Amino acid sequence: MGKGNARGDGAAAGKVARRGVDKDAIQQAVLTILRAIGEDPEREGLLGTPRRIAKMYEELFSGIGEDPMALLTVGFEEKHKEMVIVKDIPLASLCEHHLLPFHGVAHVAYIPNGRIVGISKIARLVEMLAHRPQVQERLTSQIADLLMEGLRARGAAVVIDAEHFCMTMRGVKKPGSRVVTSANRGIFRENPSTRAEFLSLLGRPAG
Repeated sequence: MGKGNARGDGAAAGKVARRGVDKDAIQQAVLTILRAIGEDPEREGLLGTPRRIAKMYEELFSGIGEDPMALLTVGFEEKHKEMVIVKDIPLASLCEHHLLPFHGVAHVAYIPNGRIVGISKIARLVEMLAHRPQVQERLTSQIADLLMEGLRARGAAVVIDAEHFCMTMRGVKKPGSRVVTSANRGIFRENPSTRAEFLSLLGRPAG
């Protein structure tokens, strides 16, 4: 967990140069770690571990270098100006502080201003941004900011509810603890009744 903004740090919302995942380097690093913790990388159960981790990291960090704005460029002109909500989008990411997972759901809403986007693109936006080293606070803001910028929406709101392994399996070790973050932009920030409507449709109290 930590601070960040939608465009800052190495996990910025915009496109960054993609060099590809160096799987050979990852494998060597995993071998070093296994030896450093006192394990034998040559024993049967660990022989394939460096290769498997390298392949896993290639998938989990596939959002690095991808341009999330590109997902919002293909939309539809539409006069609908009421709230659009995509609820319960599953997400899984790695916290950049410990490279341990956090997982949960995202609820995303926007109010169009003459332009809508396919709902699958919203789920894909969440996935792309989650597949980078992240902090939940920044991820929440990035989604909202991109919807405002990419769709020129009248407003955007995001709530993420997630469990962090850095809290449940290490440190304070509090299984079941959940982190809820929200971001409100445009009319969701300016108009309390609009924000309250969003929260009520999620089944959450507005106060």
